[in-house]
Amino acid sequence: MAGGQERVLKRRIRSVESTKKITRAFELIAQSQIARAQARIAGTAEYAAGLKKALALCVSEAGHSIAKPNPGDDSQAWANPANEAVLIVIAGDRGLCGGYNTMCLRRAENRLRQLQSEGLNVNLITVGKKAESYFKYRHIPIEASYSKMSNRPTFEDARQVAGHLNYLLRGNIESVVEIVAWRFHSVVSQKLDTMRLLPLDRESFTESASEDGSVLVTESGDGNSPQSGLHGFSYFFEPEPEALLQIILPVYLESDIFRALLESSAAEHTARQRAMAAATQNAEDLITTLRRRMNRVRQEAITTEIMEIIGGAEALRSLGEGEDHGQDDLEIIKTRG
Repeated sequence: MAGGQERVLKRRIRSVESTKKITRAFELIAQSQIARAQARIAGTAEYAAGLKKALALCVSEAGHSIAKPNPGDDSQAWANPANEAVLIVIAGDRGLCGGYNTMCLRRAENRLRQLQSEGLNVNLITVGKKAESYFKYRHIPIEASYSKMSNRPTFEDARQVAGHLNYLLRGNIESVVEIVAWRFHSVVSQKLDTMRLLPLDRESFTESASEDGSVLVTESGDGNSPQSGLHGFSYFFEPEPEALLQIILPVYLESDIFRALLESSAAEHTARQRAMAAATQNAEDLITTLRRRMNRVRQEAITTEIMEIIGGAEALRSLGEGEDHGQDDLEIIKTRG
C-alpha cells in the first residue's frame, strides 16, 4: 500500500515539475516582451504629443462643434444629433494573464450598457479573440472584430481599426467614441481605463496646447499677419483651421488607437509575467509539499518493514527457545525409562 502511494506521489511531482518548466518559460518570454513594448511606447510619445498639440491649435481656432464647450459655457451647445456611439474594446488573444482579460471585458460590458441606457446606438469594435468570444457568448452584436494584434501591434493594425471607425462615423464627428483598455504606466502600475476619443474636450486640449509655455493664437482680421502669443509664438493656418481639422483628426484617431494598442500589449505582457511568476512559485510550493508527503510515506514504509523484521526475529527466537526446552524434557524421559 505504501509503495503504491509513493508511486502516485512521484508521478504527481513529475507532472508539477513539467508544469513549472512551462510557466517559467512563459514568465521569461513575457519579461523579455515587456522591455520591447516599453521601448515602442516611448518611441511614439513625441509624435503623439506633437500631433495632439497641432490638433489642439485647430480645435481652439475652429470653434467646431466637435469640441465640447467648457463647463458653464452656455454660449456653445454640444449635441450628438445622430445618437451614435462607438465602443472599442481592446483585450488579449490568449489567456494565462491573470485577471487582465476578465476585468477589461466586464468594464466594457458595463460601459456598453451605460451608453445604451443613455439612448445611444452603440457600435461595438473588439480587438482580441477573448473580447470577440466574450460578447458572442452573451449574444451582443459586434460591428467588427480584429485579432492577432495583442502581441506586437503595428501601426497598420491601428489603421485598420481607425479605418472601420471612420466608416462608422461617416463624417459625423460629433459621435461618441471611446476605448476600453489597460493603460501602461510602468512595470508595477497598470490601470484599466475608459478613454474618450470623440467628442474632443476643448478645455483639456487647450491645456495640452499650452503646457509647454506656448499659447493659442488666431489670425488677425486682415488675414495676413498673425497675432502673437504670450511668449512671442505665432501661428498661421493653411488651409483654414476647420479644413485642417478634418485632415488631422483621422491621423489623430490612428495615433491614439495605436498608442492604446501598444499600452494594452505592454500591460498584457506584464500581467502574464506576474501571473506566470505566481504560478511558478505555487508549483515550487506544491512540489515541496508533495516531496515531504512522499518522504513521510517512505519513512512509514521503512518503519513498518523494520518493525516486521524485529517481530519476525523475536518470533524465531521464541520458537528456538521452545525447541531447546522440548529436547531436554525428552532426554529426561528416556533416561528414566
